[in-house]
Amino acid sequence: MLALLLALQQSVADSSPFRALALPAPTPVRTAAGAPGPRYWQQRADYTLEATLDTATNVLRGRGRIYYVNRSPETLSSVWVQLDQNLFAPGSVSGILNQPPLLFAGGVVFDFSGKGFVGGVTVDRFAVGTQQLKTKVFGTMMRVELPRPLGPDLSVTFDIAWHFPIPPYGAGRMGRVGSRFYELGQWYPRMAVYDDVHGWNTLPYVGAGEFYLEYGDFDVSLTVPAGFQIAATGMLANPTMIRTAQERARLAKAFENPGQVVSVITRPEAVANATRKVPGTRTWRFTASGARDFAWATGPDLRWDASTWDGIVVQTFYHADATPWEEANTMVRFALRHFSGSLGQYPWPQVSAIEGLIEGMEYPMVIFCPSLQKREDQYWVLMHELGHQWFPMQVGSDERRYPWMDEGFNTFADYDAAEAFFKGSAYGDTVRRELLSAYTATAIPGSEQPMITKPDEVRQLYWTAYQKPALMLTILRESVLGRDEFDRAFREYARSTRRRVSIRPSTRSVPAETARSCIYRTADRWCYRSPWSFATTTEQPKPATCRSRCGTRAAALLTAWPRPSDWRAWSSIRGGSIPISIGKTTPGNGESLVDAAASELLDEI
Repeated sequence: MLALLLALQQSVADSSPFRALALPAPTPVRTAAGAPGPRYWQQRADYTLEATLDTATNVLRGRGRIYYVNRSPETLSSVWVQLDQNLFAPGSVSGILNQPPLLFAGGVVFDFSGKGFVGGVTVDRFAVGTQQLKTKVFGTMMRVELPRPLGPDLSVTFDIAWHFPIPPYGAGRMGRVGSRFYELGQWYPRMAVYDDVHGWNTLPYVGAGEFYLEYGDFDVSLTVPAGFQIAATGMLANPTMIRTAQERARLAKAFENPGQVVSVITRPEAVANATRKVPGTRTWRFTASGARDFAWATGPDLRWDASTWDGIVVQTFYHADATPWEEANTMVRFALRHFSGSLGQYPWPQVSAIEGLIEGMEYPMVIFCPSLQKREDQYWVLMHELGHQWFPMQVGSDERRYPWMDEGFNTFADYDAAEAFFKGSAYGDTVRRELLSAYTATAIPGSEQPMITKPDEVRQLYWTAYQKPALMLTILRESVLGRDEFDRAFREYARSTRRRVSIRPSTRSVPAETARSCIYRTADRWCYRSPWSFATTTEQPKPATCRSRCGTRAAALLTAWPRPSDWRAWSSIRGGSIPISIGKTTPGNGESLVDAAASELLDEI
């Protein structure tokens, strides 16, 4: 009889929506959860580059070497290279698609086009030694035939040269203001990722889908007009040749007084520099280790504030009229400290925020942000771009396929950082409620798309890649796992996938055993399917029914449908009230959105 009862119990569990999610068999490369296994491998690409900015023609010319290591078990006969500037080439796919802009809170518009600019990159040389290699360009991707097969654990050094006209507006990720200020990303040929999941990742860059890159070291020399300043990825390797004695002395004060903001270039000095004529050019050299990209900005009339936290230099560069940025250094330093505590220590020696025309873009150690009049909006964009130093600059997910894995995880962490910075204010106490408003406006049956949808195919990218995963993680933490278990698992995910590529979607790399099953099934439902709209029924929740099916909190960890309408149900399982402020009654509505929809989950269970 006992055996029969156990068999019946097992059969019920197997058909329950709370059953454990089936995982693939482990391999030497990856565990069943998708985490790196004992034979995990990834390629390496080191860059030694020299570039010259011609402000008379607005053309960037570069040359250098790429040291590429094949750590895969396969022999490669060719490699693929990303030529992102071909986004603006004549007849580009991006121009034909004419993608709509992405709208953010605060009125920020992120346009994926070049606004009519026609350019593109010219590859002048791609060689091994003296042998020019055969290449074939496919839009923003280029295939390079190797002179001889590259076997496992072998390396090759490519000699390269290229040039391109700099667009005034580079799809919201780079650009220039006349010939006086430049923000430069996607400015050099970058190796495509070769991984164990897809092999060569050759999805083209058409605007909305961001980047997927190999890790390596950078040694970059940049030649610009002598009166220009540069902020860039990495550390300045020749400061005594570049910085004045006064600038070096002022920067030293930031180390002497941690947490104190020092004006290294003051507002009057920046204004004077705007009209000061300095003949000739100067070459700045930057080095960076363990990074997946390199970006820089340059101009003559930038203010420069600096401070330090835990030995890390926090730098903000901004124009004289960008008064909201006078608090930017404090904002960035606060967010740096917050994220280091919640996601793991920031690994690089400096971070630089640059104010300019870009609505918000992230690169290793560098963020491009606009000047915004509303203090909350200004903090949000600085904090959000800084958060990308963890996702994807450290957790190297595939942004071109799975934007929710960096934008969504980052946005979730952003709400914590915003609540901390504005603690005790109306904004800090209510900011996360906007996720519910976004849900009711966007999660429409028959229209909403799953989170797994590629960014170039998404109709509502801000909801699908940013807000929806943030909402999923909020529910998972506050009403399913609890803060302690969730935060421990989230930190471990960031730690265990640091500087790894080909992180699989559905957060299956999270190794915390107590949380794993819950996170798997949650991500499976939210990523690959569209959640449901709020029910209109007035039926009241039936927590007793839920308890009879779920049994214990351990069973609840295997949940199939954590979504907004689940908060009441999961709170009843945990024996407490809804623990997050966004579950409160919305203004002008007699009942909570959660109350109006909670029965939906209970009926389905």
